[in-house]
Amino acid sequence: MTQQELNVPEKQEARDEVTRAGRTYVPQVDIFETKDGLWLWADMPGVDEESLNVHLDDGVLSIEGQVDVKQYEEMNPLYTEYNVGNYVRRFTLSSDVDSDRIVARMQHGVLSLEIPKAERTKPRRIAITR
Repeated sequence: MTQQELNVPEKQEARDEVTRAGRTYVPQVDIFETKDGLWLWADMPGVDEESLNVHLDDGVLSIEGQVDVKQYEEMNPLYTEYNVGNYVRRFTLSSDVDSDRIVARMQHGVLSLEIPKAERTKPRRIAITR
């Protein structure tokens, strides 16, 4: 599976999707492929798991959520690098994945998605008949 097949947008395209007060929050992602499937890890520092929405619709995997700004309302910002606000990342999955078995986990600020390949796409030995 290639980056084009996943339809992973360039960072700038992803940033164009989400803006808030001139700042953007685009979770950084890594995607790896194994013989059994894909692994996607998304950095989610400060993201409340309750605000996180991972869904699959017509082959498009979306990660949506919000980094809340309420905790900073009483503070005078002197210097900030953390971005806050709403965000969304979308990935088009090919028909080679088994979408019924996708598993999402959140641990230590990292969202992990295990996206298994469909059994029919895995390498297999073909028996020789006589």
